[in-house]
Amino acid sequence: MTLTATPAERVRVPAHPLRAEVLRGFAPWAGFAVFLTVGALLAATADRWQGGWAETRTELHSVLLIVVPLAAAAGCWQGGRERRRRTEELWGTAARGPLARFHASALPVAAWVTAGYVAVAAGALLATWPYVRGDRPYLDLLPADAVAVGAAAVAGQVVGRLVAWRPAAPLLGVGGYVLLSLSSRGDTGAVRYLNPALPVPESVVPVAWQPAVAAVWMAGLAAAAVLAYAARRRYSALLPLAAATAAGALLVQGGAAWWHTDPVGARQACDTSTTPQICVSARYGELLPQVKTALAGVTGPLDGVRNLPARFEDRPGAPRPDEAELPMLTPMGWSFVRGRLTDPEQYAWEAVLALQNRGGCEGPLDPRVSRADDAVENLLAPSPAREHFDELDAEGDESARAELRERRAARARLASMDTGERRTWLTAYFATAGDCDPEEVPAL
Repeated sequence: MTLTATPAERVRVPAHPLRAEVLRGFAPWAGFAVFLTVGALLAATADRWQGGWAETRTELHSVLLIVVPLAAAAGCWQGGRERRRRTEELWGTAARGPLARFHASALPVAAWVTAGYVAVAAGALLATWPYVRGDRPYLDLLPADAVAVGAAAVAGQVVGRLVAWRPAAPLLGVGGYVLLSLSSRGDTGAVRYLNPALPVPESVVPVAWQPAVAAVWMAGLAAAAVLAYAARRRYSALLPLAAATAAGALLVQGGAAWWHTDPVGARQACDTSTTPQICVSARYGELLPQVKTALAGVTGPLDGVRNLPARFEDRPGAPRPDEAELPMLTPMGWSFVRGRLTDPEQYAWEAVLALQNRGGCEGPLDPRVSRADDAVENLLAPSPAREHFDELDAEGDESARAELRERRAARARLASMDTGERRTWLTAYFATAGDCDPEEVPAL
C-alpha cells in the first residue's frame, strides 16, 4: 500500500530571507524615491538633453550629484532600522553571522536604488532616440554610475549601523551633496577625478578603462567598509581597500589624460551645393537639411558673389580665415530642441551677422556702414525684431526718423538692383567684411 501525503502535509521549503526584504519594507520605497527624483530632474531639463546622445549621457551622469547622496541616506536609514525597532538584541541571536545579516538588510536597498536609477536612464535613452540627428548612444559611463549608486547605499548602511542618531540619514545626504559639489570644482586639483559625480562635458569621452577603474574605486570603498564592520575576520577588508586605493591612485594620476575630445564632434558634415557651403557637427549630421532650408534665403541671393567665406562651420573656437561661424546649435534648449530648429528666421539672421563679421568694431558703427549692413540683412535674412525697432524710430525724434528714412531708402535701392548689379555690389560689400572703416564699404 502506497501512502501519499496530502498537500497540507507536504513540507514547505522556507523562502529565502532576502525575498521579504526585496518585496516588502523600505527597499522598494527607496528605489521608487530614486526613480521619481531622477525622473523629475530629467523631465524638468528635457529641452537641453532630449535629442542628443552626448547630452543625455551628460545629464544622466550629472544627476549623480543628487542620486548618490540620496542612496547613501536611504542606506543609512535602513541601517538604523533595528535600533529604531529595538530589536538589535533579538537580531543578534539569529543563526546567521553578522555579515550575512548585513547583506540581508543592505543588498535589497542597494539593488532597488540602483534599479530606480537604471530604469530612469533606460527611459531617458528611449525618450532621446526618436529625436537624435546623428551620432550614437553613449553608454560608457552608465555601468560605473550604477555601481556608484549601489555602493553609496551599502556604505550608507554601515554609517546607519554605527551612528545611533535618527537625523544621521538626512545629514548624511546633505553632507554628501555638499562634499560632491565642492570636490567638483576645478580648484580642487586632480583629486576631483575621484568624484563619482564629476561634471562631464558633452564634447569629451573617457578612455576605455576609466569607467571600470571608477567602478572599482567606489565598489572597493563600500566593500572595505562592510568587511571592516561585519566580517568575522576584519583584516579581509584590506583586499578591497587595496583595490580601491590602487584605483583611486590611477584616477588621480590619469586625471584629464583619461578624457579626450570626442572625435565625432570634431568632424563636420557638409553640404557643398550652396554658397557658402554649410557644415554642421557630425554629431548632428542629419540636421543638415533643416539648416540648409533655414539658410536658403541667405545662400540663394549669394550665388555667384565673390569674397565670401568658403563655408559656414560648426566647431568650437574661432573660425578659420576662409570660414564663417554657423549659429551655435548647442547648448540644446535654445535654437535646437528635440531635433528641430526652434526659430529658423533668427538662425538665418545670426548667420548673416557672422558673414558681416563686425563684432570686433569698437563703439557705434558709422551710419554708412550700419545702413549697408541693414540693407544686406533685409535682403538676406531680416531681423525678427526689425519692424519693432523701425516703429520705435518712427515714434522718436527727428534724427531717429531721418535715419529710418535713410535705412529704408538703402533697403529699397539694394532690392531694386538687377541680378548682375546686385552681385557686383555684394562682391564689393563682402570684401569689407570685418572692416570698420566707412570709406571701404560701398555706398547705397
